[in-house]
Amino acid sequence: MKNTKIIIKTKSKNYPIYLGDKILNITGTLIRKNLTNVKKICIIYDKKLPPIFLKKLKKSLKNYKILIYKISSSEKIKSFKVAYKITENLLKNNFNRSDCLISVGGGILGDLSAFVASITKRGIKFVNIPTTLLAQVDASVGGKTGINTNLGKNLLGTFYQPEFILSDMFILKSLPKREMICGYGEILKHSLISDRKFFLWLNNNAKKIIFSRDQKALKYAIYKSCKIKSDIIKKDEKEKNLRMILNFGHTFGHGFEGAKNFSKKLNHGEAVLLGMMMASKFSYSKKILSLNELNLIKKHYTNLNLPKNINKIFSKKDVNKIVKFAARDKKNVSERINLILLNKIGKATKPNQFKVKTTEFRKFLISSFC
Repeated sequence: MKNTKIIIKTKSKNYPIYLGDKILNITGTLIRKNLTNVKKICIIYDKKLPPIFLKKLKKSLKNYKILIYKISSSEKIKSFKVAYKITENLLKNNFNRSDCLISVGGGILGDLSAFVASITKRGIKFVNIPTTLLAQVDASVGGKTGINTNLGKNLLGTFYQPEFILSDMFILKSLPKREMICGYGEILKHSLISDRKFFLWLNNNAKKIIFSRDQKALKYAIYKSCKIKSDIIKKDEKEKNLRMILNFGHTFGHGFEGAKNFSKKLNHGEAVLLGMMMASKFSYSKKILSLNELNLIKKHYTNLNLPKNINKIFSKKDVNKIVKFAARDKKNVSERINLILLNKIGKATKPNQFKVKTTEFRKFLISSFC
């Protein structure tokens, strides 16, 4: 399969995404091509990944001084404590701004690693090697970094673009189905907010992506998602306006994750899938999305057995906790919950168009259990 290069353009910098199969072994070549004066490289590696990937990466980087930091990835590692520990290691090893940090893992590890890179000596070089479908289609693209606090998810962070992203599709073959479904949620989101034709294509090809992992279909879905997100962040890098549409389903989703204490009981991708269904239903309740469009989305969920019913995961007693975390979402304005909704499949509402009171948000959640 031919490798593909996608250029991400932002006001702060332009950088490439390299997308292909079995391309991990060219990481060293790409660093020499895209970066200058690199002497040391720190690899932050997810312990859950097969050791063979790290072995291939080390071989590719044999001309550099390598520091390896292995970590078990979960939402708990996105903390000041862990970020400080990694930063201390970098400083003790005298990493300079020209040196490089490489994240090898999913979106959680990428968020943490990019945050560390952005604050160490006010910015060292950063390369992202996303190893989950969710990270390849969404989390690694756009320059958002973040760590969590006790009050909510990603409430501390920076905007910091990588030098390049390397998305090796071969790594996805090791993922469990649950992780593929989580990643598919972000692919579906991109179609719902921006591209009806892509949604219709997904209707015919989603099973190839999630279940059979057809390389041609998977590559197109990753490419298309990256292009949609790239076109948005090109116009609004730092989420002042248009980029907010990428949060479709996420305000509900962060509320759901918080209610489950950000545990593996409900992964981020699953929360977003449920959140998008709730946002679609809320769109219909506000009379901006037609019943026919809502039914098309519901049918898509049903055909793939995607999480769509809140009462199968939560009970009414969880509503206050969901509202509490949703109300702390960083996109909210004037103590109202700022929602991105749908006008139709392929077109999201304008940012800041729907700012709802917590009482209305709570009432809608409660009605969803009826």
